[in-house]
Amino acid sequence: MRLQSPFTAVFLAVTLAFAGVAIRAESLSQRVDALIEAKAKDGKQPLAAPAGDAEFFRRAWLDFNGNIPSAEDTRKFLAEPAKDKRTKLIDQLFAAPEFPARMAEVFNIQLMERNGDNEEWRRYLADSFRENKPWDQMVREMVSPDFKNEKLRGAGHFIMRRLEKVGQQDTDYPGLTRDTGRLFMGVDLQCCQCHKHLTVKDYKQVDFNGLFVTFQNVKLQPAGGDYKSAWLSEGLLDKKYEFVSVLNRTKGETGPRVPLGAEVEIPTLSEAEKWIEPPDKKKRTLGVPKFSPLKELGQRLASAENPFFARNIANRVWFLAMGRGLVEPLDLLHSENPASHPELLDLLAKEITEHKFDIKWLLHELALTQTYARSSILPADAKDAPENFFTVAKERPLAAEQLARAFLAATGERERVIDGKGWDGIEGKKVERKDFQKAFTSAFANAAKEPELSVNPTLRSALFLRNNDLVLWSLQRRTGNLMDRLAAISDAEKIADELYLSILTRPPTAEEKTEVATYLAKHQADREKALGHYAWAMLSSMEFFANH
Repeated sequence: MRLQSPFTAVFLAVTLAFAGVAIRAESLSQRVDALIEAKAKDGKQPLAAPAGDAEFFRRAWLDFNGNIPSAEDTRKFLAEPAKDKRTKLIDQLFAAPEFPARMAEVFNIQLMERNGDNEEWRRYLADSFRENKPWDQMVREMVSPDFKNEKLRGAGHFIMRRLEKVGQQDTDYPGLTRDTGRLFMGVDLQCCQCHKHLTVKDYKQVDFNGLFVTFQNVKLQPAGGDYKSAWLSEGLLDKKYEFVSVLNRTKGETGPRVPLGAEVEIPTLSEAEKWIEPPDKKKRTLGVPKFSPLKELGQRLASAENPFFARNIANRVWFLAMGRGLVEPLDLLHSENPASHPELLDLLAKEITEHKFDIKWLLHELALTQTYARSSILPADAKDAPENFFTVAKERPLAAEQLARAFLAATGERERVIDGKGWDGIEGKKVERKDFQKAFTSAFANAAKEPELSVNPTLRSALFLRNNDLVLWSLQRRTGNLMDRLAAISDAEKIADELYLSILTRPPTAEEKTEVATYLAKHQADREKALGHYAWAMLSSMEFFANH
């Protein structure tokens, strides 16, 4: 046996120490790619090539700005020779004022699912993402709202809207219970209201009712007194909630509890101790109980101690970046529905927890991955690519809000409609942003209370593109818009270039240039009308309606 010299031992220790530093210094984006590539190799799935600059540029703009870039910006990016231009682009998009607005829009759609609109709620989301507020803090503010705080009361819309009565129906406490579990924990307890879940052994009836008793204890109250808007009052909860299974008549009881977690102990208090502010009939005040199930729920649900909370938001942020969750469906996290990449989900949940639930940080890391930057075109040697391998970029339909903005940007009417500039000399009614937003939402958004995780083509949307006045209006020639720019170009190849860069954020292929030239040659008698028809066909194409 050969003994090491003291020098060798010291050298080895230093080498290992530096190796450890190198390992620890590896970025999250690199670790993500390593895990994705390892599974692809094990599954013998080839990786798609990196997306071209045009595809990546459009994808990043749509994801993190919410719109498509201008033809001029696209030309500049494509011409930029710097090797790190994609990283710089991501940094710029995340630092821009449009990013928090985009995140507010995304989370509004995901959390409210088109179930009504509220200005204070939208402002709360926008302000929170602008401040880069931690996700756990935001969820606590939604679950246990402070209606006296003007800046925070908008967070209460998550609960308030779901408790508004519709016709003669009972207040939808079960719906609020279900939505809280699935949106903040990835746990859909709908089937557990009256019995244990029939297909998911992890979900129990007590999990549903522990949430249910918390929400059943609150009531909507009108604005008045110290409250400038409608608000929620909490009743006095001093005993457990009793429930029974309709399957076998087994009885149970529970206090407030986070699903799959520990029950909150209801304190035993004297009559005098039960209230922070006792009810007063003369002043017509309801009183403030000392024990607040809502606050207890908020603290325990949005916590690093609740593993489902971190895994759910990690899975949903991955969905935002990649178009599909590591766990699908997003709201069925349980032991018999493992993640496609278990180690990756564990890593993301751990990292976002350690980074104080910083959504912006996690999304930025994912945007820097090779996984995010892959092409949406299958590799030549792949007949198919299972989506859960993430070896090729998933084509994702644009939300109605994105479509409205992209349509205005592509047709060159964005500044006129959104900023209100450039109307001089134009006759007729001025079209406003809200008009486009309402029209596109009506045509393309999913029905209220339906998770907008995919978009299904409908006859309504097809007829909208064919006949809607705003669509046709956008394709009329006005100073500075797309049709005006095209009409001023005589060369067919340059027309094709302007069309494709403006609408699809990419240069035309040689075949597409020939097609444009042939089409215009056939319609020389009414060239301007022909240009409008060609632009309309591109704006109605699946390529325009998807993020590649």
